[in-house]
Parts: sequence; structure tokens; C-alpha cells
Amino acid sequence: MFSNPLLLLFCFIEYSGTPSVPVTGKTGENVILTCEAREISDIVFSSQSKNILICKKDDCKNENGRVFKEGSCDVVIKDLIYSDAGKYTLRVYYTNDQTEVERQILEYHLHIHDEISVQKGEDLKLDVLLINADKVERNSSEGWTEVWTRGHGVNSDRLTVSDETLIINEFTVTDTGTYRVLDYEGETLITVSVTESSTESKGKLDNTDDDTEQISVWYWISSGGMIMYALLLVLTLITLAVMKHYS
Repeated sequence: MFSNPLLLLFCFIEYSGTPSVPVTGKTGENVILTCEAREISDIVFSSQSKNILICKKDDCKNENGRVFKEGSCDVVIKDLIYSDAGKYTLRVYYTNDQTEVERQILEYHLHIHDEISVQKGEDLKLDVLLINADKVERNSSEGWTEVWTRGHGVNSDRLTVSDETLIINEFTVTDTGTYRVLDYEGETLITVSVTESSTESKGKLDNTDDDTEQISVWYWISSGGMIMYALLLVLTLITLAVMKHYS
């Protein structure tokens, strides 16, 4: 990473960043973890003690990776998914005017939010039981109530768990509301607003289709009747002309 290991060994200065910077993003969209450092020699991006490979090329937006560097050291995560939620650490390395290697540590807490609409009677599946998730709560008239806790499981017979998925069986209107996922420190990882999808629009569309079909049928019947009437009229005129000719 550095061309002079002795410089790193004897001239290393570390600057810790401020407390975790809160960042919010929506599923499917992009989020930017900003960094104001300049004259960067290297950056290391990690989450949960695991380094994350980031693209550092000018054309990295065209590559397949979802994490890339923008500007001097901004980190962009694109096409956000639930598992992106959590804490990130960015270590920025650069050389100051005294040729000393400095390291600035920046920390971020990424919160993912989403909106889901579910039809009554369907199963609602929330892939939110991440490895760093400690509990899931729902906001109701009584405030925030726990629906799942790590080590204790779900608090209702209508709830089941499959791998990292929390399933609400046979969704009802009482299941609507805001669900949030908290980590072990009580920080919010994911927030999901759940509403009941309306069937009225679908019914209106179905009725419109029925009406359109009835109009089409009536049109063809009416058109057929007019054609038959015209043919009969022509035949009648021909018959009268023939009878007059021979009379």
C-alpha cells in the first residue's frame, strides 16, 4: 500500500473521526458516504471488521460492483438492499506537509427505509433478520412493541421465522404500521412502512374491462344488425325493380 514501510512505521499519525455519521437511504437507490479529506494515498472501507472491495477507477460506475469511490474519497453504495444497513468505517491515508503518513478514521451508520403494500390474507415476508439485528419492533397505538427478539424469537403465533426472514402470516389491517429493526446498541438498522393494498382499484379496473367487453359485443351486434338491414333494403329495392320491369 505504501512505498516506504519505514515511513509508515515511524511517521504514522492517526486522527480519529467524529462519532458515527447517520446516513439514510431507500432500498433500490444510491447513498453517498461523504469524506472531505484531500491528497489521498489510499482508503480502506470496512463493515463488521470485514474489508469491502471498492472501485477506485474513474469509470467504476460502469463496473458490476455496488461500492465505488467518487471524488477524492467519497464512497457510494448503489442499489441499496436491507443487508447494507449497519456501521461502516472508512480509513483514509494521506501524507502531510512534513511527509508524515496520517490516517483519518470516519464512521457511518447506514439506515435503510422501505415501503411495502400487502393485500389482506397474503403472507408478508420481511428479510430483515440480519446478523447484526437484535430486535424488531412495530409502532402501534400503544407505542413501539417487540415482535421478534434474538434469542427469544417471535411473540405471536401468527409470526414465523425462516432464515433471515420474518413472516407475518395471513396479513390483516391490524398488521399495518411501521416496523423497525434495531442492532445490539439500540441503533435503527431498517425501517419498513407497511400498508394494506386496496382492492377497489383492481375492482374498478375489472369492471372497466367488463364494461368495455360489453360495449364491444354490443357494437358488433349493432354493426351486424345495420348490415343485415342494409342488405334487406337492397334486396327489397331489387325485387321491386324486377317486378316493375315485368309488370
